[in-house]
Amino acid sequence: MIPMFPLESSPLPGEVLPLRIFEPRYSQLVSDCLTMPDPSFGVVLITQGREVGGGDTRSSVGALAHITECVDEGDGRYSLRAVIGGRIRVRDWLPDDPYPRASIDVWPDEPGPEVGAEKIGHVVDLILALYQRVADGQGRRLRSDALAVDAAVAEDPALHLYALAARVPLGQADRHAVLAAPTLSERVDVLIDAIETVAAMVEFQLSED
Repeated sequence: MIPMFPLESSPLPGEVLPLRIFEPRYSQLVSDCLTMPDPSFGVVLITQGREVGGGDTRSSVGALAHITECVDEGDGRYSLRAVIGGRIRVRDWLPDDPYPRASIDVWPDEPGPEVGAEKIGHVVDLILALYQRVADGQGRRLRSDALAVDAAVAEDPALHLYALAARVPLGQADRHAVLAAPTLSERVDVLIDAIETVAAMVEFQLSED
C-alpha cells in the first residue's frame, strides 16, 4: 500500500513534478512520506471528473514520484519537487483515509520487439520537423541542440522515448497513452501517432494565420 496523488496531468518518467501542498489530507500525505526511507507516492491521471470533492475516475496506470526537495512553509503547507520514476499499475484502491491510497505493482516495460537507434532516430526526426515548421512559421532559427539529452538518457531507449515525449506539446490523454503502452515498440507507435496529430494541428493553425 502506498500513498497516491491523483492529478489532472500525466507526468512521465524522468520529469520533475513541482507541487504546492495546502489541502489538509495531502499535507498529511507529505508528512507521512517524509518518514519513509524513500519518500515517494504514486501519481495517476484523473480520467474523468475532478479530484477535489471526490467523485473522480482514476487511471489504473501511473508512476512513482520520489520527493527530492521539500520546504515546510508552516500551517500544513509544503512546496516540493519530485522526480517521476518507474511505472506502476494499481491493483486495488483503498479508502481515501485520510488521503488516496492503493495497492500497486511496479510495471516495467513488457518484452517486445527491439527498439534500436533507427526507430528512436525516426521519432527524433519527426519532432525536429515539427519544431522546424513552428520555427519557420514564427521566423525563428531552430536550435541545433533542441532535442539534446544527457548521455545516460540517450543510452536507455525507454528513458529516451519518455524524454522525447516530454518535448512535444501532447494532450494529457496522449501523454497517458505513451505511459501506458505495454512495450517499447508500442510506445514508439503511440508517440509517432501523437506527434503526427500535433503536426497536423500546427499545420492547420499556421495555414490560418
